[in-house]
Amino acid sequence: MNIQKHIPNTITLLNLLSGIIAVFYAVFGELELAGVFVVLGIVFDFFDGFAARIFNVQGELGKQLDSLADMVTSGLVPGIILFQLILRATTNSSIENLFQKDGFEFFPFLGLLVTLASAYRLAKFNIDTRQSTSFIGVPTPANTLLIISLPWILAYSEIHFFTTILQNAYVLIGLSVLCSYLLNAEIPLFALKFKNYSWKDNNYKFIFLGTSVVLLISLQFIAIPLVILLYVLVSIWNNNRSQS
Repeated sequence: MNIQKHIPNTITLLNLLSGIIAVFYAVFGELELAGVFVVLGIVFDFFDGFAARIFNVQGELGKQLDSLADMVTSGLVPGIILFQLILRATTNSSIENLFQKDGFEFFPFLGLLVTLASAYRLAKFNIDTRQSTSFIGVPTPANTLLIISLPWILAYSEIHFFTTILQNAYVLIGLSVLCSYLLNAEIPLFALKFKNYSWKDNNYKFIFLGTSVVLLISLQFIAIPLVILLYVLVSIWNNNRSQS
């Protein structure tokens, strides 16, 4: 029995398990803890592909299983987190009494647009041959990191401006719509893969990485959404530069 061929899929299943645990925490309002398990799932998501290349066992089963796991960890969980944040911003209540009210609260469900957009992106990614060395639209893990950072900012940031805007329902709904669009937008985004380490070929990647480190050190959790935004802007700048 060749145990090695099962290692990548086992790691993928650990990604799925992490996502399932995150779903439970997110549903019950433990959003910061849900984010921790999402990060754990994203780490597993990185290493399953790494293991598949190391053991040379890449196949269609692993590809489909990876998308199914990502749908939970990087699709369902961020949608529930946005649902919870919008719910808190609109009603100052929790999921337990949402359905006990006389009126129907529609706005929190707009957070689930991200889940639908993630499902569409993951399905499209599997059949899109253009995304072998780069991305078209924001990858689901990057989008998820942005969303799970929001509860961490609210819980741990002392900068009043950011905590105030993240408790505004219209800002959160707008963010849900924007993230859903960026997941499937026809915007070429670079991948952090290096064929060589020369400044000429990779200056935009080095600029992105250097700026990201500075932001993370100085702003901590607040830096995560800014890093994702920077990723999109640097990609657009590099695309325009390449075409000129």
